[in-house]
Amino acid sequence: MDSQADQPFGGGTEPAGGEAQPHGGAQPPGAGGGQQYGGGQEPYPGAQQPYPGAQQPYPGAQQPYPGAQQPYPGQQYPGQQPYPGGPQPYPGQPYGPGQPPYSAGRPKVRPGRVWYLAALVVFLGGVAWLIVGLVSLSNQINGFPRVPLPGGGAVTLSHGGGYVVYYEGPGAASGRIPSFNVRIVPAAPPAAVASLKSYSGGSVNYTFGSRQGRAVLSLQVTHPGRFLIQPVGAPSGADLAFGSSITGSVVGIVLPAIGLMLLGVAVFVILLIIRIVRVRRARQAGMQPAWQ
Repeated sequence: MDSQADQPFGGGTEPAGGEAQPHGGAQPPGAGGGQQYGGGQEPYPGAQQPYPGAQQPYPGAQQPYPGAQQPYPGQQYPGQQPYPGGPQPYPGQPYGPGQPPYSAGRPKVRPGRVWYLAALVVFLGGVAWLIVGLVSLSNQINGFPRVPLPGGGAVTLSHGGGYVVYYEGPGAASGRIPSFNVRIVPAAPPAAVASLKSYSGGSVNYTFGSRQGRAVLSLQVTHPGRFLIQPVGAPSGADLAFGSSITGSVVGIVLPAIGLMLLGVAVFVILLIIRIVRVRRARQAGMQPAWQ
């Protein structure tokens, strides 16, 4: 009796050439998900055919592994080159699914915000110069030697040369100073006075807190030392202060401070104008500028 082990299931006849036909039209091992073999080989009878319009991989392209998830129409495998005639990736975009689309980003508009910070630093530098200078000037004025009015007194002048005598009291800020006379004599040798006359350097006055002063006299000292101040007809409640001219100090404080502040404002305005022009050009070119 012949053995039944060689008979195919299903009662089908053997195909031509004596090759056994798989059961139910099953595909040969290695075929996955109905994918046909590359190189032009025809699919087995009963295998799942690719649907019409699906893009076929060109010969030599990487094939999916058996049982792997099949790509959607037009989708390519990871690491696979794009199909001829298919959608091409953006410049610089890696091949394969899951990669983000290429984006060149919004163009940056120059000058950046750091330049506005530089303009602000210049402006604040001027403000700082002004504040430090005024504090220094206030300390200088507070260090002037003084004698009270109307009694007078003695002062020590530490160097020879020119001094300015400031009246500090009511009317100093407005210039309404009462008329009186002052006599200055050496208290002891070698102190010596060369001249004493009205101040001719214009209107020089200061106000720091409750202290108000105005230049009224110019004093030339031949030799430093101790001097007696003898006022005649002077009002009470005021002082006479002896010191250097504050004109040079005021100029050295105010001019650089104003210059730095104006420079900071000018730089800010110029940068703002340049940025506005470039933003308009970017928008006219159809690009959305990125603020830095």
